[in-house]
Amino acid sequence: MQSFDAVVAHGGFEAAARALHRSHPAVFAAVAKLERQLGIALLDRSAYRVRLTDAGRAFHHKARTILHEMQGLRRYAAQLAMGQESELRIVLGDFCPPAPLLARLSRFFAGHAGTRLHLALEAVGGPVERLLDGDADLIVHGVDRHDPRIESIALGKVAFVPVMAPGFVSPTRKNLRPDDLRASTQAIIRDTARHTPAKDHFMIAGAHQCTVPDHATKKEVILHGLAWGHLPRFLVEKELRSGKLVSIAGRHLPGSVETLVAARRADVPHGPVAQALWEHIAAQWKAL
Repeated sequence: MQSFDAVVAHGGFEAAARALHRSHPAVFAAVAKLERQLGIALLDRSAYRVRLTDAGRAFHHKARTILHEMQGLRRYAAQLAMGQESELRIVLGDFCPPAPLLARLSRFFAGHAGTRLHLALEAVGGPVERLLDGDADLIVHGVDRHDPRIESIALGKVAFVPVMAPGFVSPTRKNLRPDDLRASTQAIIRDTARHTPAKDHFMIAGAHQCTVPDHATKKEVILHGLAWGHLPRFLVEKELRSGKLVSIAGRHLPGSVETLVAARRADVPHGPVAQALWEHIAAQWKAL
């Protein structure tokens, strides 16, 4: 059934063999054996490219459900065989509110003393890249929630607001346009992704940039009038109230609202402590 599914997915026996790391004759024989066992022709081999017969199309629809369930059973069996993990690797992204996150992690790992927490801080595309590369068991950041490789638990919304020190742009007008800031230095977070293509987050093309490692440093740079930039609102509420920073959000610089999630791979097994942490997050982290 796996060979048959691969032939359908990849459009032929040769491509299916490469995807399964098997030989072409082995995949051909496996599908032929399946057809003999079922007593029906699943594939029409009369043309240059094989294609599904009507019976094959109906069978493939059911077979995919069974294969998906089998994959889940394999992951579950691997999870049962793992035993308690000696280490969990967690990556926090650049716009996580650190204090509540660390407090929750501290309470959880206090009850799982046999598992050591390996904590890393990454920015922009770094957290998701670490997860997909297998270098993290769990990340807390933003993800593409349509990516089938990733499952996630929404923890809350983080608003980003464009800010500057008073008088950084003189005079400070309402409804500034990106062109009004092109001559000013913009502070941006350094992307820690190693091979993922960089994404354009609020960057104004042609503007001079000041690159910083995290939002705390970015905030200090902006407070001292060296640049402007977008910061998480939770990080600048006090400064906005006191007037040490001013918001330049408007029609042309609206800022954004990002969804903060806890995320893990959906297509790999997870050990008992990782699963316990996932359930703990689902039950108790929603108010983050």
